Amino acid sequence: MSASEESSVDCVVAGAGVIGLAVARALALRGREVLVLEATGLVGSDTSARNSEVIHAGIYYAPGTLKARLCVAGRDALYAYCAERSIPHRRCGKLIVAASAAETDRLAAIDAHARACGVTDLEPLTGAQARALEPALSAEAALLSPYTGIVDSHALMLAYRGDLEDAGGMIAFNAPVLRGEVTANGIVLEVGGAEPMRLTCSTFVNAAGHGAVPLARAIAGIPAETIPPAYFCKGSYFTLSGRAPFSRLVYPVPEQAGLGVHLTLDLGGQARFGPDTEWIDAPNYDVDPARGDTFYAAIRRYWPALPDGALNPAYAGIRPKIVPAGARAADFRIDGPAEHGVPGLVQLFGIESPGLTASLAIADRVAEKLA
Repeated sequence: MSASEESSVDCVVAGAGVIGLAVARALALRGREVLVLEATGLVGSDTSARNSEVIHAGIYYAPGTLKARLCVAGRDALYAYCAERSIPHRRCGKLIVAASAAETDRLAAIDAHARACGVTDLEPLTGAQARALEPALSAEAALLSPYTGIVDSHALMLAYRGDLEDAGGMIAFNAPVLRGEVTANGIVLEVGGAEPMRLTCSTFVNAAGHGAVPLARAIAGIPAETIPPAYFCKGSYFTLSGRAPFSRLVYPVPEQAGLGVHLTLDLGGQARFGPDTEWIDAPNYDVDPARGDTFYAAIRRYWPALPDGALNPAYAGIRPKIVPAGARAADFRIDGPAEHGVPGLVQLFGIESPGLTASLAIADRVAEKLA
């Protein structure tokens, strides 16, 4: 299509990460004509591919928030979907560990908080009970979360894509949205890439992840006061040489910007540690091997036998924050016409963890905003 050619489509979704694909799938299954515009050449190459691949139980979020409600709803939907579609996953459970007596009171607070969020199956354990489950563990006490699991995020995204395409939806790769304008006839988008075009749509969903805030700013007619600032909190991961002596995920008590340097497992049993927290000015995915030096002390609080030199740089992910360092964690922003006044527009901001877990529930929420 030439740069001068114009086209129109019912629904456009910007971003083919796990959230964009889930949203596009939900709209296509409701009978909408859907086109996904992805700036890169493949699905899920940023946040969706650079995380712990954990199915979260819904323990940590403020009661009543979108994060809390959509995590619990999305968790149940995701387990059912993975079972139905034979997507590799495992409900392995996790232990939240108090490594010192001073941290044991925080476990009780986490349990009470989780119950307020609708998560009632956490099991308090003594240190001896925790070590009976995981003999290599060092713990004064722990909470067992039996509903936490892991999933192959790439297989999940391929399944979402398959459902989208089976329902008639399409994905255009290397097709970045450069700018746009809200008009009386819909939202007009200028799309770049090898085949630039002007595209008019009646419904536009901004699921561009790290690009969501700058994309919103590039569309004339969206009230500027409804667009949050963007911040980037990087987390580096390190893998373990050899096999870890754990069958469950192991988490310390949480820290302010994340859940601490925790141990997760992939579906092959390989252990990885992270993420840490590093506030940066612009996205970059380099892993500084020197950051691993601080991991040893953090990990040895719950696994004292971690050998020297056992950690290897793996990958980094970036949390798309909408509040700065030191601020209280923000809720998901799923802004529809009621929030910004633009018909047919939904904007997703700050969709960090538990976005993967909540993806199906987030998609349903977007569809409701557009109903």
